[in-house]
Amino acid sequence: MTWMIVGLGNPGPEYASTRHNAGFFVVDELAARARGSLGRHKRAMAAVSEGRIGSPGSDVRVVLVEPWSFMNASGGPVKALMSFYDVDLEHLVVVHDELDLPLGTVRLKLGGGDGGHNGLKSLRSSLGSGEFARVRFGIGRPPGRQDPAEFVLKPFTGSERLEVPVIVDRCADAVEALVQRGLEYAQNQFNGGRDDQVQ
Repeated sequence: MTWMIVGLGNPGPEYASTRHNAGFFVVDELAARARGSLGRHKRAMAAVSEGRIGSPGSDVRVVLVEPWSFMNASGGPVKALMSFYDVDLEHLVVVHDELDLPLGTVRLKLGGGDGGHNGLKSLRSSLGSGEFARVRFGIGRPPGRQDPAEFVLKPFTGSERLEVPVIVDRCADAVEALVQRGLEYAQNQFNGGRDDQVQ
């Protein structure tokens, strides 16, 4: 069984440190834990690393993916790679930034709407379904009247940057728990014991 872990973000150095690239941060961490490196895939516009994550003896084979299309076209590369690796929707995990959760909050859920997130919208359109597991990296709402679309494309502030590595670690831990022990177990560990299916 192979799981596909997709981190959502935008390609290019100008976006590398932005809030919208939180998914990339987590996939980078998972690749480092698996002692792998992400490289361009020959069949899709994406960076990919194949490896195993989790505890020795109970580790799981994964394909780690960072689409190199822009956020609003993420679905195409993901669909192509799911076909290439023969991964079904039940074994797809998408890691993405979440405006509706405070900074530092990590939540797991299955399915749901896209909440205005262009990456999730593109995935739903390309895959014909939104019923895949999500690991949500809380980034909080923009201050004052700042446009959310502008906010997500800004880098984390100085004080926020101190928290980001801790959140990345926690999200990576959540992904490992999900693929090793299942969604319900991971939700109980990371969602504070409450059902987050409908949030």
